[in-house]
Amino acid sequence: MSHIGSAEVAELIAAVARRVGEGRERLNRLDAKLGDGDHGTSISAAFALAVEQIAVLDQPEPAEIWLATAKALMNGMGGASGALFGTLFLKGVAPARGKGALTKLDVEAMWRAGLDGVKARGKAGVGDKTMVDALQPAVDAFAASDDFSGAWPAAAEAARAGAEASAAMIARQGRAKFLGERSIGHQDAGATTIALMFEAVQMWWETRE
Repeated sequence: MSHIGSAEVAELIAAVARRVGEGRERLNRLDAKLGDGDHGTSISAAFALAVEQIAVLDQPEPAEIWLATAKALMNGMGGASGALFGTLFLKGVAPARGKGALTKLDVEAMWRAGLDGVKARGKAGVGDKTMVDALQPAVDAFAASDDFSGAWPAAAEAARAGAEASAAMIARQGRAKFLGERSIGHQDAGATTIALMFEAVQMWWETRE
């Protein structure tokens, strides 16, 4: 496929919701080391809400589906995590607006805008032990590929490596920063969520080809 339309975008979000839901307890365990221990529960519930809200949209364009996801994450999670994950999707709406089908370059622009929004809002970069440690390499790998077929697996692999690398980092943002060196050895839950998201889309894509 060289384009994805509204049906595919809705399927993509549903695939992410399933994968994050499957990883809920793992995400909670990771978050318990550095935060409140409820990240998996809150984000899986928010993605489930997104799926429900997308289902009742009347012939939406891809941008409307992305916007519904952003709102569900912001409203369903709340707090800093809800704001950041919601921003990831909210900032991706503009590049998709008015388009009935998305090319690989369109989706690249959506992820890039989302990444920039997350970095601006969270004041975090690679190495700070946040979701950016998986998101930045995923977006860069997606952009470096010529088409969807290469972009999704490359992004998934990069996100997974970035999430795993976060374990060796000292947290410099969010609540975990107060742990200082005690945060070393624990993989960041937000980065792990990003890895699960891109893995979900890769798996979904493989069923579509």
